[in-house]
Amino acid sequence: MKKYYVVDTNVLLHSPNALYAFNEHTVVIPEVVIEELDRFKKESTERGANSRHVSRIIDNMRTQGNLLEGVLLNDNGGTLILESNHTATNMPIYWENDKADNRILQVCKGLAESGQHTILVSRDTNMRVKSSILKIQAEDFRNDKVSSIEEQYTGRIIAYTSSDVIDAFHKDDNQYIDPDKLYIFDDLAGILIPATFITNQFLLIKSTDNERHTALGRFDGKKVIHLKYRNHNPFGVVPKNVGQVFMQECLMMSAVEAPLVILKGMSGTAKTFYSLAVGLYNYMECRPKQYQHILICRPNSMLDEGIGFLPGTEAEKIEPYMRAIKDNLFTLMSGSSSMEDKDVLQTEDTVNMLFEKRIIQTEALAYQRGRSLQKYWVMFDEMQNSTPRQSKTVLTRPGLGTKIILLGDPAQIDNPLLDSQSNGLSYASEKMMGSKLCFQVTMLPEECERSPLAAEAAMRL
Repeated sequence: MKKYYVVDTNVLLHSPNALYAFNEHTVVIPEVVIEELDRFKKESTERGANSRHVSRIIDNMRTQGNLLEGVLLNDNGGTLILESNHTATNMPIYWENDKADNRILQVCKGLAESGQHTILVSRDTNMRVKSSILKIQAEDFRNDKVSSIEEQYTGRIIAYTSSDVIDAFHKDDNQYIDPDKLYIFDDLAGILIPATFITNQFLLIKSTDNERHTALGRFDGKKVIHLKYRNHNPFGVVPKNVGQVFMQECLMMSAVEAPLVILKGMSGTAKTFYSLAVGLYNYMECRPKQYQHILICRPNSMLDEGIGFLPGTEAEKIEPYMRAIKDNLFTLMSGSSSMEDKDVLQTEDTVNMLFEKRIIQTEALAYQRGRSLQKYWVMFDEMQNSTPRQSKTVLTRPGLGTKIILLGDPAQIDNPLLDSQSNGLSYASEKMMGSKLCFQVTMLPEECERSPLAAEAAMRL
């Protein structure tokens, strides 16, 4: 049965190619959506770019037929209709007539009353709630959604084998473990079952005889191999838990071996701290230098929308949003020992010097489109606040010798149009899973090292 999908403005602003996602069904755009798109077209943000892109798609469709009657979208029989009817459809008397959302719902109600199987597609939860009042079926736009946060790829797994296999693995760094000798625990069945691993997945291997007898390794696509950088201390930093050992491994690997690293997990697990430490180690201590620049971007929605209203240069406008980076740098430079006032001031001067001499550069995410980055160490912090399209943009920027690190916590999202399944970080993580060029680590709640209070809050809240 052919369905009529009425598309809300926020869907098109989030994913301009959403028009092509409905196969053989009819896509309906109320005329008020065109007016709303027009409001955003002059913005220099991603939302503005998406608005212009959608407008071009619709304008191209206009040349192929009458939009009021319907124009074919694809070879499956899908149709695009610009709807301007149903203005006389009765709505609740207390709903404002001039509100765009209510006009979209009026179109839905009118189509349903005319006998069409009508479905509202909106990313606005309140809009979907209001549709239920009118007895209109409503759905979120799921085309770019990935698995729920509990089911998302973590880049790590616990495996089990015999003590003899672990002992043999420890004897020589050139030793490896055949995947056929490893098992994983099936929570539903309560038994050990043969394991299937994903390329570049990290393993905590435990003995079936004694769980305290362990080994760490990485599946290279054929076998489980040793970690090469486990005993390194980049910029004086020592890993404090298994997750940090895994983080250190993929961060220390060259841009040729591991051009993309995705680090997820709650705050306080040292994702940003470790990335800065390894970046500075590679830039300041390694010779010859692998990277010529250290670049940090934070795709904060407020940053991208409000940056023009702050005074000063680009760096000065971004500076308020980089305070978390400076906090990590201060900790990295000062160590854990107590400091005198003069030492504090000296450390602060050192941190500021890193920015003043452009050893560390900061830029807005909006300005990355079109760039080609050669020999950069690039950190995209707070990527859970990016969209899938922004994520695709940054992952297509690197040239030869550039290493990209995506950081964030999918459970802490500030962008009102994103959630744990539709943000750019989770999207990139799921789509890049299994790539030999991508390494991922999700930190566990018990691996929070910021402070006992931070760890307790992470577990309880």
